[in-house]
Amino acid sequence: MAEKIDISLTVNGEKYERSIPPNLLLSDFIRQELNLTGTHVGCEHGVCGACTILMGGDAVRSCILFAVQADGHELLTVEGLTQNGTGLLHPLQTAFREAHGLQCGFCTPGILLTLIPFLEENSNPSEQEIREAISGNLCRCTGYQNIVKAVILYSTQKHKDKPQRHRDTEKRNESRRKE
Repeated sequence: MAEKIDISLTVNGEKYERSIPPNLLLSDFIRQELNLTGTHVGCEHGVCGACTILMGGDAVRSCILFAVQADGHELLTVEGLTQNGTGLLHPLQTAFREAHGLQCGFCTPGILLTLIPFLEENSNPSEQEIREAISGNLCRCTGYQNIVKAVILYSTQKHKDKPQRHRDTEKRNESRRKE
């Protein structure tokens, strides 16, 4: 059996320690070891952007990094965008919902996590700057127009609206209370 390496990292504010094979991809670690399946795997070459997460606040492609490279780092996946596990959507997610910035949703987690650091540096981007920021994320459904609209909507709101509770989360929490 192959040698395993001990790693310790923080994902979405929660600390994890695991012994893993040195060749385990970070995307596979996130999906299989941590069961955080919002990180999608598309091309497995770092080209499509579906696997984008934040590592130390920077957008990275998790399908071209080994999990051992994340040792000691803080990661954020799309699941971590909700407000403290309450089901409240991040304002950017709310803007995507309101502007119909997604269709099948496969690319959406990677696009959201690409945009978070971009919008922290550029809070009022032009349409061209938005298109350049997401140029490394492939979307086969939307034609990008509503994605751009969602980012403009988010930028004009500038976090002044409180995050909106996602309807599915409300239903799930309500059914749990009944049990």
